[in-house]
Amino acid sequence: MFSRILIANRGEIALRIIRAAKSLGIESVCVYSTADADGPWLKHADQTVCIGDAPSADSYLRIDRIISAAEVTNSEAIHPGYGFLAENAHFAEVCRDSGFAFIGPSPEAMALLGDKVSCKNLARETGTPIFPGTDDAIDEIEEAVEIAHVIGFPVIVKAAAGGGGRGMRIARDEEQLRAGIESARQEAEAAFGDGRVYIEKFLEKARHFEIQVIGDSHGNAVHLYERDCTSQRRHQKLVEEAPAPGVDPDKRDHVAMTAAKLIERANYSGAATVEFLMDHEQNFFMLEVNTRVQVEHPVTEMITGVDVVCEQIRVAAGEPLSIKQSDISVNGHAIECRINAEDPDRGFMPQAGLIETWRPAGGPGVRLDSHATSGYRIPPNYDSMIGKLIVHGPDRATAIARLRVALDEFEVGPIRTTIPLHRRLMDYQPFIDADFDIHYVERWLEAPAAQS
Repeated sequence: MFSRILIANRGEIALRIIRAAKSLGIESVCVYSTADADGPWLKHADQTVCIGDAPSADSYLRIDRIISAAEVTNSEAIHPGYGFLAENAHFAEVCRDSGFAFIGPSPEAMALLGDKVSCKNLARETGTPIFPGTDDAIDEIEEAVEIAHVIGFPVIVKAAAGGGGRGMRIARDEEQLRAGIESARQEAEAAFGDGRVYIEKFLEKARHFEIQVIGDSHGNAVHLYERDCTSQRRHQKLVEEAPAPGVDPDKRDHVAMTAAKLIERANYSGAATVEFLMDHEQNFFMLEVNTRVQVEHPVTEMITGVDVVCEQIRVAAGEPLSIKQSDISVNGHAIECRINAEDPDRGFMPQAGLIETWRPAGGPGVRLDSHATSGYRIPPNYDSMIGKLIVHGPDRATAIARLRVALDEFEVGPIRTTIPLHRRLMDYQPFIDADFDIHYVERWLEAPAAQS
């Protein structure tokens, strides 16, 4: 096992990794930018190193400075968290070449699964359900048009690299497809330096369903069941829960096992998430694989009792998984709300500034993963998420009830947050009934009643 690891991230996820490291008897080193010099999470690390100015390009994305920090602190491994360099295969390769264990997959496995085209081809081999569409990136628009007519409109154009909704275009006819391919290529090239795109069948109404998996370097892989991430806005998740409500257990178990098989076939060591869309008949179609720990991993931890981050660290140190598939079962229901410093009434405008009031929720089954405290000044340079409120109950109805209480208790000010929005969502009947699709939040926000 490692004696010291460096955390190449900030905020909530940095604190989460520090806690996991401490529980394993490992010292932690945190890098930080000048904007984060007073970050509350830093006081929990054993060492800290400033690596640059506030812009991410001058700090958290500077591979050379992160490696230097690892060298001067005699760290043995580097945990990237999520975001920033977490899914950068080049960074993983530099870590390895510099003599540091990368707490994540090998560069080869990351590149294989991070590229949506090669991942899709591997999924075919393992029986993981995929969308009908192009087998490879599009070379000729006429080829894409021909395939679209075969599988039927609407289709979606997707970037082969990256994510977050960039490089994606929905086309409901041939004219939109031709225009969408060109604009998606340009956006993907600008965002990811890779303009390759492909097309798939598009589901007008679908739920977002994902399988948490973990593999090790000894050829083992297990799944930790599923999460439902249907409650989202503009491809950004707001609420996540586990298990997914109303899903047939046999269908769930089948797709979960194929996801574990996919990870095993890729020789993948570490935590990953295989994402799917599910139609109204509960047919599953793979979207992509996230080759890192997910923001919403706590809901899986709550229902399985498995510490995903500790398991990441163990397998990166060369240890086999501490769990077998037969050890893993689902206990109760968990829901997570992302607490963002945003004003939902003003187009979700980010809210940088001083937190004067911070009164977090408590009670049975309540967990808060956050780096924020009273007196913390949120910098304007990074993601607006300041915490994750997670609740657990014996069933979904109890979890929702506990979440309502927790949201009522949670006070943050004077900055605006998404807490009031989540509280209203907990009373929205389609959410309560799990009668929803990936666009229901946007339809709800457009309705006048959502603003009351």
